[in-house]
Amino acid sequence: MTTLLLVRHGLTAMTGPLLAGWTPGLGLDERGRAQARDLAARLAPVPLAAVVSSPLDRCVQTAEAVVRAHGTPVEKIELDERFGEVHYGDWTGRPLKELAEEPLWKVVQAHPSAARFPGEDGEAMADAQHRAVSAVRDWNARIAAEHGPGATYAVCSHGDIIKAIVADAMGLHLDQFQRIQAAPASLTVIRYTELRPFLVRLNDTGGDVADLLPPPPGEDGGGDGGDGDAAVGGGA
Repeated sequence: MTTLLLVRHGLTAMTGPLLAGWTPGLGLDERGRAQARDLAARLAPVPLAAVVSSPLDRCVQTAEAVVRAHGTPVEKIELDERFGEVHYGDWTGRPLKELAEEPLWKVVQAHPSAARFPGEDGEAMADAQHRAVSAVRDWNARIAAEHGPGATYAVCSHGDIIKAIVADAMGLHLDQFQRIQAAPASLTVIRYTELRPFLVRLNDTGGDVADLLPPPPGEDGGGDGGDGDAAVGGGA
């Protein structure tokens, strides 16, 4: 049973009005840095076997705040391009209001599994989900092998990538992933067992993290049964 903490990066100057994508050199703005510090402080009590990040600056800076709060050198952050943003191709850097007038916009909204972004480096949404979910599977296996099946690790990534990972964990078709939200500096938690994943938190932007701490010896943490069985009646 490995627990994954999915962290979306904090705000940037482009977040919201523009589609940032793989825009180089785009870091957190003042608001984003404050968000990253607040999130890092919340997560400080949670033991992390690893902190993994998209290679993009805004994610790396968010991950740096997390490792600093744990007293860990920033050099311990492991970069994995598979958690990088969707390659939006020719859409990169354009205003969202302008993109909403494009015919492809409706496809992205209603049938994202069929969407491929324009341009030489444009990526299909289905391909982006596949690489991200494959990365999660690989990291789950690595963390469990190196730190035991009860270990927890964090991945700092991007909104659409996090939503795609959640859709997979929930057994949802990619065409349903637009029903999921992942706000800037939000925390989403998935606990992977041999039988099924459990979505523990989604788009969490505040509150206590006591339920993410390792259970005392002899307890299974209550709620997901530890062995992958769901507690009938909902558990305690």
